[in-house]
Amino acid sequence: MTVSQGTADRRHELAANLAALRRRVIAACRNAGRDPEEITVIAVTKTFPAADIRLLHELGVHDVGENRDQEARAKRAELAAGGFDPDLLRWHFIGALQVNKCRSVARYAAMVHSVDRAEQLPRLAAGARERGRVLPCLVQVNLDPEVSPGRRGVPPADALTLADLLADTPGLELRGVMGIAPLDGEPAAAFATLAQVARKLQARYPAATVLSAGMSGDLEAAIAAGATHVRIGAALLGTRVVGV
Repeated sequence: MTVSQGTADRRHELAANLAALRRRVIAACRNAGRDPEEITVIAVTKTFPAADIRLLHELGVHDVGENRDQEARAKRAELAAGGFDPDLLRWHFIGALQVNKCRSVARYAAMVHSVDRAEQLPRLAAGARERGRVLPCLVQVNLDPEVSPGRRGVPPADALTLADLLADTPGLELRGVMGIAPLDGEPAAAFATLAQVARKLQARYPAATVLSAGMSGDLEAAIAAGATHVRIGAALLGTRVVGV
């Protein structure tokens, strides 16, 4: 099969970005006294084509993150139509989770990072049961002290209450917490708050070891705070199209 020049160039670009990203993760772990093997890098493929996902898999990336159910399902279908099994990848749902999309998301997501309302739980559980599986989920914590209208998540003080409900829902598995640093502010302070919530949660639920935090601009602060999963878009795939 002949590989187009455009595909070859994109593969080279992604490979270079991935190598640079891995160097950043290694350096951050060294500074934090951590093992890089503890860190799962999730490639945030929102707005990027399914072809990029396939190239990333060829380069050794196994975890991808999507923000929208419709987009994730379309990419999975496109990959399958091209002869690539989308289930070779772990699909992380990391975006705002609409209640009417929960059942669909639960059918393919390896982990849902953005549980922030009790109303989501029965729909997620129903979708998981349809596939005969247990769905790992994270409670999203709002780290914005101003509680920005565009930022989802439960207040830190309410995280354990929602976690209890999640843990008691058959078909779902509580695995930890997720947070996004405020657009304005110090990410280290926000991630320290998230880490505190994570410690309280794990004291109650020892298997809830996932701390999903950090993106392209603040992954070092997240790793220093104990992040186990970092969600990387721009540093790996480039700048998204404005307005998409």
